[in-house]
Amino acid sequence: MAETKTLRKPIFTKVDQLGPGTSGHTLTVKVVNTKMVVQKGRPDGPRVRQMRIAECLVGDETGMIIFTARNEQVDLVKEGATLTLRNAKIDMFKGSMRLAVDKWGRVEVAEPASFTVKEDNNLSLIEYELVNIVEE
Repeated sequence: MAETKTLRKPIFTKVDQLGPGTSGHTLTVKVVNTKMVVQKGRPDGPRVRQMRIAECLVGDETGMIIFTARNEQVDLVKEGATLTLRNAKIDMFKGSMRLAVDKWGRVEVAEPASFTVKEDNNLSLIEYELVNIVEE
């Protein structure tokens, strides 16, 4: 007999609650803009190994953050789209936070959200200093 697993209802996080080194976030965000940063791979090569990365500014009514979309996620991050990011995590890039969804998470197109993105609170513009804590 198959064991039925009850899915826990995800607790949605707001953008301004994100912090360095945190993961397991589920958020609903709107795509403010998106730009392709990497498109590698030759379709005529021996293996079709394409790598696409887009940096997207996404946000909700509390703030914005850069979301790094990879490969098939790139097709979903259209400007103005509302997305649900499941099991997202924060990666640090040059001292600033980036939102990412790896193979353990999901990016889904959601119903258009009614909120207006708070554009004057971009969490990716905050620089964090890497501090090594020395035990006395």
